[in-house]
Amino acid sequence: MSATTANAEAAPAPQAGFRPPNLALTTLGLALASFMQVLDTTIANVSLPTISGNLGGSSSQATWVITSFAVSNAIALPLTGFFTRKFGERRLFMWATMLFVIASFLCGLANSMGLLVTARALQGFVAGPMYPVTQALLISIYPPHKRGQAIALLAMVTVVAPIAGPILGGWITDNYSWEWIFFINIPIGIFACLVVGNQLRGRPERLENPKMDYMGLAMLVLGVAALQIMLDLGNDEDWFNSTKIVVLTIIAVVALTVFVIWELTERDPIVNLRLFRHRNFAAGTAAMVLAYAAFFSISLLVPLWLQRNLGYTSIWAGLATAPIGILPVLLTPFVGLYAARFDLRLVASAAFIVMAFTSFIRSGFNLDVDFNHVAMVQLWQGLGVALFFMPVLTILLSDLEPHEIAAGSGLATFVRTLGGSFAASLTTWAWSQRSTIHHAQLTEHIAANDPAIQQTVNTLGNGDATRGALALNQMISQQAAQLGFNEMLHLIGILFLVVTVFVWFAKPPFSAKAAGGAAAAGGH
Repeated sequence: MSATTANAEAAPAPQAGFRPPNLALTTLGLALASFMQVLDTTIANVSLPTISGNLGGSSSQATWVITSFAVSNAIALPLTGFFTRKFGERRLFMWATMLFVIASFLCGLANSMGLLVTARALQGFVAGPMYPVTQALLISIYPPHKRGQAIALLAMVTVVAPIAGPILGGWITDNYSWEWIFFINIPIGIFACLVVGNQLRGRPERLENPKMDYMGLAMLVLGVAALQIMLDLGNDEDWFNSTKIVVLTIIAVVALTVFVIWELTERDPIVNLRLFRHRNFAAGTAAMVLAYAAFFSISLLVPLWLQRNLGYTSIWAGLATAPIGILPVLLTPFVGLYAARFDLRLVASAAFIVMAFTSFIRSGFNLDVDFNHVAMVQLWQGLGVALFFMPVLTILLSDLEPHEIAAGSGLATFVRTLGGSFAASLTTWAWSQRSTIHHAQLTEHIAANDPAIQQTVNTLGNGDATRGALALNQMISQQAAQLGFNEMLHLIGILFLVVTVFVWFAKPPFSAKAAGGAAAAGGH
């Protein structure tokens, strides 16, 4: 018998049905902490030019403010299961939240780019377990018939926070100073920590004493760090034409291959990849990763397209895309209350079809599309988003044992995050490549000695041929980029339709089990 198993059997069996004194207040504290953590994945994006200017850093150094958070966050996410077994869900939530507050404070105080990047790396690492453990805690404190509402609430936070991040970050930076995009976390985090810590005092925990899997940890850190940095730098370094990217790719592939083999054969792995033995977890995670990658690609491409092709400012681009959050906010209570009455595979399929439909509409956009049309399509995509996260999250958690929920949520969120990183790199690269190809195809039909072309050049340049040629080239570039954007959105629409297949590999029932419930006493 291993030391871990002995500890698990010696631990008192958690009592089923623990309820905090004030369920609404506890839910508010958990939701605020999760919102704060997810918000910080995007809130600094629009403030990078201001931050780099104030701290005397270059634009390439400023991107490390984002990359350092993403790398350390991706490393910490799959470790959630280990931390939960070691410290318990309540204590892990409190420690992670307070360390997040401290890291946010250090980010705001940073007087150099190096200090800010270091503080962001710490912030990203402690943020890793926050979302998965919040999910596990919410499921555990709600009665079975209301757990869908708890998952729906967290799903809404997942959608709204990244949308609000750039808008809020831009507004704070323009009206106050960039430091406050980090300082606002301090009162929120302290409130959440005090409320949840007090409300969940006395909640039974399943504690173990797992041994540290140093080999697995080393391969995870090396592989994920190399992969995330490779994805972040790929576009700027011209991908595999760069020695740096080739080296990072080799390191990532070798380290992650060793990691997977080691974790599947290790008796007490630091990341439990055996969770994929559960059919619903595997099918739900596959659907979540692909659908989130498609959703994340739209969330990245549309604002870029609005600014590069239509000339929107970052604030107006944010306002044009923001309606995607309206229907999720309005419909979340109803989805959580009524979705479980239907086959969740049907609900998820409906979500993917709606998002495919809106993607196909965007694939027909042109350079003359107006603000209202863009915003209306975003609004209707919100219907798909409202129906997406709660059913898929419920499906992937449904056949996990109660003590596996935090680990499963962390692992699924980790794979989803990597899917988003791949999507961010591949879609922007593919858009750039298709735009270049279309530019070449469009210019093939332009003859410099054509009288009509010469007349157009003269008109555009007010008699100055050089200026006119530059203006014409700019028009061709915009049209080429538009054609590339249309192709990308058409492809994303097809991907959404393909994803519907994956959810149908899952099998009912889909009710999430209570983390920390009586069944948790049963060992592995």
